[in-house]
Amino acid sequence: MNPATQSALIHGAVYGTIVCLAVLTSIAMGIWFERKFAGRMQSRIGPTYTGPVGLLQPVADVVKLLQKEDIIPRDADHALFNLAPPLAAIFSLAAAAVVPFSAKVISADLDVGVVYILGVGGLMVVPTFMAGWSSNNKFALLGGMRAIAQSVSYGVPLVLATMVPVVLAGSLSVSGIVDWQATHHWFAVWPILPGLPAFLLFYLAMLAESNRIPFDIPEAESELVAGITTEYTGAKFTLFYMAEYVHTMVGSAVAAALFFGGWDGPFAPGLHWMVLKTLLIFVSVYWVRWSLVRFRSDQLMDLCWKRLTPLGLGLVFLAAAFVQYWPGGAR
Repeated sequence: MNPATQSALIHGAVYGTIVCLAVLTSIAMGIWFERKFAGRMQSRIGPTYTGPVGLLQPVADVVKLLQKEDIIPRDADHALFNLAPPLAAIFSLAAAAVVPFSAKVISADLDVGVVYILGVGGLMVVPTFMAGWSSNNKFALLGGMRAIAQSVSYGVPLVLATMVPVVLAGSLSVSGIVDWQATHHWFAVWPILPGLPAFLLFYLAMLAESNRIPFDIPEAESELVAGITTEYTGAKFTLFYMAEYVHTMVGSAVAAALFFGGWDGPFAPGLHWMVLKTLLIFVSVYWVRWSLVRFRSDQLMDLCWKRLTPLGLGLVFLAAAFVQYWPGGAR
């Protein structure tokens, strides 16, 4: 192994470990924050007794879940049933590898980072359907089928929204897109161009891809008990629960990088700007979740194919026109 390859592997391993630990820690704090936030919106107090202002409640929840009995349905497909939860956790974390949290803090700076993110994000439907089918439970199977319909459908506007910064910046590298925004004054450019509506389109598709309300029809506890997680207990349920939050956190980081300049910011560009932007988008997901109700399946499909997809196509054409006719464009 040549020194350059060895150095790249060590760099990826070190920064990958740091990013994973940071994301998982943020998720633990995010769960606590969501419960306090939801409590405020519903005139409750939220977690209070476990640790100062309830800060240790996520730790208590994990300990409780890990102590629960691991139950596998008698007629389930044991191999697929056991494999689905870790795959969901791995795929949700994998996309963070190419997200630049600063000019230097990135696990793998791929030239096709955007394609990698979309590919890994698309794989999330695999463990979801595996869980639904292997459980041998009608509620779980319906949840898995809904997940496929939702993921395949909303993958289209998600890709179209992502193509807007790609076309504008002329790069498939996430770092390259952030650098382009930094040199083209992203804060002044995005709102008056396709960037802002493209972000809103990306945001809605991200909610659907991560199964967050109002797009959580694969889990739909009001009609499917718990959807794909109906038969899961203990550590396996914890992995699915964690994967959903990680998927949302990583999606928020991708949105911050593609549409809001990533680590770039006034006065002192750096990691703090990326963290702040990511957390603001992440918190907005909570606001939407506790403000709206779930869509019906037909409403969700109607929104995707009749509204969001045509909007995405129009935004891509608008971005291409800007590159072609605006002085400088993406050049």
